[in-house]
Amino acid sequence: MIRHFLVLFLTFAAVALAGCATQPPTASQNEIDELASAIRSLSPTVDPTEAQTAATISYTYSQYLAREWNVTDSAIIHNAKVINGLREKGLCNDWAEAMTARLRKENFETLDLHWATSPPTAFRIIHHSALISAKGASMYEGLILDPWRNSGTLTWAPTREDTRYNWRPRSEVRSELISGENPY
Repeated sequence: MIRHFLVLFLTFAAVALAGCATQPPTASQNEIDELASAIRSLSPTVDPTEAQTAATISYTYSQYLAREWNVTDSAIIHNAKVINGLREKGLCNDWAEAMTARLRKENFETLDLHWATSPPTAFRIIHHSALISAKGASMYEGLILDPWRNSGTLTWAPTREDTRYNWRPRSEVRSELISGENPY
């Protein structure tokens, strides 16, 4: 029942806000360099070349996916389009899966990739994102790489500082949902 209400609500919101289209995302070299610096600062063991590669991919692949998935609206509106069959991909879990898979192809030696999940609450649906940390570090010591929330424009932040979401390991949240400990 709640899911049906959510789909109906998102559909009405999509129609009401159809004129609020987003611009295709772009990133400057300064933005890429700033993320690379943040990745390097995760640990003295992080290879600067790997940090630069990860930052470049994080920005450019986000932009590529936004074009590939025809993301032209806010994240919530795009979600409604996916749910209603008007777009094939672009839910937050699609972004998390694609970003994590793309970054894993680099076989980083000094960086680890994680899939972070913010569990559903009474006022917020579940949210997924890719996350990068220094090799062997906790996801809580890493950086969220979230292109979903701004429709393909990469948002990144230290995990603990991204207070908009309650980031936790995907496996923990999934177990809670499956067991009924956190009913969705």
